[in-house]
Amino acid sequence: MARLRGIPSSRLVPVPSRFGPAPAVSEAERSRQRLATHAWRAWYATERWRRLSLAVRIEERFTCRICGRVAAGKGQSVCDHITPHRGDPTLFWSRDNLQCLCKACHDSHKQSAERAQPW
Repeated sequence: MARLRGIPSSRLVPVPSRFGPAPAVSEAERSRQRLATHAWRAWYATERWRRLSLAVRIEERFTCRICGRVAAGKGQSVCDHITPHRGDPTLFWSRDNLQCLCKACHDSHKQSAERAQPW
């Protein structure tokens, strides 16, 4: 049986997209779109949330519940909802539903686990 050695690069040409180039959307525009779609996202900008979030992180001594790392630097720890609230104010504001995570665990392990769950 003959062995495929590869295709000469001179024969490979890029294929244009049928849909045209993807529109460039800034992060600020994405945030505006998410806020317009889910009004509960505005809760994260309230003083009540800031105080509750800080209280949770202080109570847990800025220690990540997943990896155990102490993440006390600015922006290194996150107050996370154990059960995703999906706009339910009772779950959102419940202290029993909050935990401290380091930014790395929140952005990788926790977010991928939440996206995998059917809601």
